[in-house]
Amino acid sequence: MGQMTPADEVLVEDQPWGRLEWMVSGALGNSTTMTIGRCYIRPGEQNPRHYHPNCDEVLHILQGTIEHSVDDERVTMGPGDTISIPSGALHNARNIGTDEAVFVISFSAPDRQTVGE
Repeated sequence: MGQMTPADEVLVEDQPWGRLEWMVSGALGNSTTMTIGRCYIRPGEQNPRHYHPNCDEVLHILQGTIEHSVDDERVTMGPGDTISIPSGALHNARNIGTDEAVFVISFSAPDRQTVGE
């Protein structure tokens, strides 16, 4: 049987631009192969440009509108849109809408590493 993470055991990280919620990771003890979370970005805010040296990332929009940059390319994304970000690619998301942006983030490692610009 799999391991469930109850909603009250999700790891929450408040950020100046919003918050991250972690449901699956090596640190939580419920995966040896991946990390899965939710990212919330307030209107007009953005997370810092960064990259992940040890894993790929997939980002799937649930709510809101963001401009996502990967290296020198920018795309506008809304609910239902998904983007794959290769390991080492410099990227970030900016909320260009009037509502909070919410998206699922998944990583191909249980111990995702993040390096800021």
